[in-house]
Amino acid sequence: MREALEEILREAGEKILAASHIKETVTAKEGPANFVTSYDVAIQTLLRRRLLELRPQAHFLGEEEDSRDDLLHDESFIVDPIDGTTNFIKGWNASAISVAMLQDGVVVVAATFDPYRQEFFYAEKGKGTTCNGIPVHVSQEALSQSLVCFGSAPYYPEVREKTFRLGMALMEYAVDIRRCGSAVIDLCEIARGAAGLFFEWKLSPWDYAACSLLITEAGGVITQMDGSPLVFDRPCSVLAGTVQACADFFAKGLDNL
Repeated sequence: MREALEEILREAGEKILAASHIKETVTAKEGPANFVTSYDVAIQTLLRRRLLELRPQAHFLGEEEDSRDDLLHDESFIVDPIDGTTNFIKGWNASAISVAMLQDGVVVVAATFDPYRQEFFYAEKGKGTTCNGIPVHVSQEALSQSLVCFGSAPYYPEVREKTFRLGMALMEYAVDIRRCGSAVIDLCEIARGAAGLFFEWKLSPWDYAACSLLITEAGGVITQMDGSPLVFDRPCSVLAGTVQACADFFAKGLDNL
């Protein structure tokens, strides 16, 4: 699977790098600052075709379609063709492609690709996480020694206030905070050990499904903000990081701000 998925994601990444006149292809989706381009749709079409060639009986969920496929039974794929679409539109080169394969609702294979940095992250359940074939691990640092990444959930205005309230609180405990506009990229920074904590109050499954396995196979923790397990059939909150940073987060009562 590793070789097949790397070939597929690198092919999709070439479409991102070759894109031109992107703003002319933009349409708005429901919710504020929620956009889609013709490239999102074209890449998702490519991913659907290529992935279902690998697993013809698999269910499929992509961001750019209204799917009712059953993701909790048998094999299924959850994909994000371009995570960080607003960055892509604006020419801010921080976007990534994400593919998770689930078996009976459990992520068993994960792959992401950042075409700008040419970084391919891959994990299989029980086999660890690699970046371009080199094993990676989360850091061992506490919250006080960590960078914190976060997402501002721009599609959900109701969580803006508590997002930035928590961000301000974390400034008192962490080294600094970062926001790149792609949850996939931020979560990969957890897996590689560059950052120690990530949070976002509401994300869709395609934003975190693949990275959930990348992080756990790299030795990290990823849950909802209250510590409960992630779900993959609807949006939920996400907290990810090192074991110690997540423990510090709960010990300081930051989940109750």
